[in-house]
Amino acid sequence: MNYYEAENYLLQKLPMFQKVGNDAYKAGLERIQLLCEALGNPQNKFKSIHIAGTNGKGSCSHYLASVLQAQGYKTGLTTSPHLKSFTERIKINGNEIDKQDLAQFVKHHQKLIEETEASFFEVIIALAFWYFAKENVDIAVVETGLGGRLDATNILQPLVCLITNIGYDHQQLLGNTLEKIAEEKAGIIKYQTPVIIGEKHPETEQVFLKKAQEQNAPIYFAQDYWQVLEAKPEKEFLQLKIQHKITNENLLFQSALQGSYQAKNILGVLQTLQVLKEKNLLKTTPQAWQEGCKNVIKNTGLKGRWQVLQKSPLIVADTAHNVEGITEVVRQIQSIAFRKLHLVLGFMNDKDVEKILPIYPKEALFYFCQPNLERAMPLERLATIAESLKLRFHLIENTNQALTFAKTIALPEDLIFVGGSTFVVGEIEGL
Repeated sequence: MNYYEAENYLLQKLPMFQKVGNDAYKAGLERIQLLCEALGNPQNKFKSIHIAGTNGKGSCSHYLASVLQAQGYKTGLTTSPHLKSFTERIKINGNEIDKQDLAQFVKHHQKLIEETEASFFEVIIALAFWYFAKENVDIAVVETGLGGRLDATNILQPLVCLITNIGYDHQQLLGNTLEKIAEEKAGIIKYQTPVIIGEKHPETEQVFLKKAQEQNAPIYFAQDYWQVLEAKPEKEFLQLKIQHKITNENLLFQSALQGSYQAKNILGVLQTLQVLKEKNLLKTTPQAWQEGCKNVIKNTGLKGRWQVLQKSPLIVADTAHNVEGITEVVRQIQSIAFRKLHLVLGFMNDKDVEKILPIYPKEALFYFCQPNLERAMPLERLATIAESLKLRFHLIENTNQALTFAKTIALPEDLIFVGGSTFVVGEIEGL
């Protein structure tokens, strides 16, 4: 079996959330436990950091991996979904999993995969754990898929856990209130394992405190320890001046991730690094923190987070796809000077687009597209919502054709934004 045969097997035979949505979600840890037991429990053969949250967990995962690389650790990283190829989901020191290793894994364990009836995500997580153990990583940064409590990654026994924030997303699976969603995310909190909460909210604070108390786990709300004094774009970086509230020490960071919302994400990252340092779990220095922050894209290959694709007209892509994430993106759009705003947008069927579309500036010109996935929201549905909001819009099914059309209309002083879904951004040619 070569790589392309293995890829075809995984994509065609296994239920994949990226393609079919909720039908691919299999709650429970039974299948991943069976898979990993048959593989010799590779998840117990390396140190790890476990990350959950509604928004920001991908950025935080990449920040942490980049810092640990800068510190000299051989660092594994597994995140989801992917933009171009699913080998992006498994990296060591920024290098995607070797295709030959992936093919061999599928070839040798095809029978096991079918016997356990594992989902696509469960197989990829088992593969990641196997690969990290095989390659003897020093540390792995592991991002949850959905939720936390029943997520396939939750068989880890990590050094620390980070929960970035809680917002409304995947309510059909996780619950319709912030408290219920927080309970699912809090499921990654382990016995006597430090947990860092990236953002403090009145609706969810008690959920985390209760779970941490039950697990006798030290809990840290990042905002109690760090504050951003200044955040401003400068050249190719987001310049951050951050103060440690306990020592009053100020630290300066250049973030290669330029989204203004990274000023929130970075606090959870810093407190995670601080806890690792204070508890002698890993060696981390402020110099590595700064270097990792500055080189996060170079070190990890992260794409699609307020990514500037072109300067004139300015074209930006971002994967934000729920109310909270898109609100942050629109806030940044509104901080920029431009003549006219062009929005190239597509969404998935399970998103509350009636709530999402009104967040975007009404005076923009909208170009609606439909990603090439079964669970993409049809253009007809988008048109109905847009008409009810009295938006000016074009319907162009293909993502790249929609972007090309926006380019033909935009003037050099305009802003073109591409987003609404991870999968819209993933279809951009040349990304």
